[in-house]
Amino acid sequence: MVAEEKNNQASGINSNGVIVLKNLTKKFGEKLVLDDISLSIEKGKTTVIIGPSGCGKTVLLKHLIVLLRPTSGDVYLDQQRIDNLNEDELNQVRTRYGFLFQGGALFDSISVFENIIFPITQHYKITDWGEIDALVKNKLSMVGLDGFQNFYPAKLSGGEKKRVALARAIALNPELILYDEPTTGLDPIRSDVINELILKLQKELGITSVVVTHDMTSAYKIADRIIMLHKGKILADGDADYIRNHPHPVVQQFIHGQIDDEDLLILQSGETTSPSQFVSQNSKK
Repeated sequence: MVAEEKNNQASGINSNGVIVLKNLTKKFGEKLVLDDISLSIEKGKTTVIIGPSGCGKTVLLKHLIVLLRPTSGDVYLDQQRIDNLNEDELNQVRTRYGFLFQGGALFDSISVFENIIFPITQHYKITDWGEIDALVKNKLSMVGLDGFQNFYPAKLSGGEKKRVALARAIALNPELILYDEPTTGLDPIRSDVINELILKLQKELGITSVVVTHDMTSAYKIADRIIMLHKGKILADGDADYIRNHPHPVVQQFIHGQIDDEDLLILQSGETTSPSQFVSQNSKK
């Protein structure tokens, strides 16, 4: 036990974290996506995961709730290993989580009310519909949409869909919420509404949040901790000021949205004109 704790400390793991990953590796066939990652998620804090497209952010997020299982390594929730549980056991564990999918992933054929109670119906038999009405009203009030119970997703704006999806994510009063690109596709004002809701849930409910995002404005606003992935490994890990001032050029290129010199050279050296591919019939006369 002492030796394990020393190893954890040496690798930056706090074994008392609410979620702990130990030496997690994920391959899809021969493609290595996550490469021996170890980290802990602190209870009651918001951890933001950033990085370029394809670096493994969403894959990492799905391992936290075991929607994907590691090729090697372990996933722990409150010091209980969960990546080796069967699906029935995992279904019970997952009641402790909320998951906000990219795009919201609402069911178009059912109402807002029915969308919100969907996770409840998957785990429990409803016997008191008055209690359920009150619960849905409460969750929609938390995201500023009480009164939308009978609307259908097609009638909602992009921001409203995200807020309904968030109300669904908190329907089971989770301890943890995982967000996959929560502000993607939203304008800056509606993006900030989502940021404020993430902060509100953390402050009022003490929820632990893990957020995958490309949106650095959002990351800086909501994060207690920012982790940057690059080529399947953790490249940087710290608070907002640490990330802003990180000396690694890849970190700076990402947070400032700058193309690297090699890619810029390729673009600049490419031809901007080409011979006409098609010849009109008239030109043949």
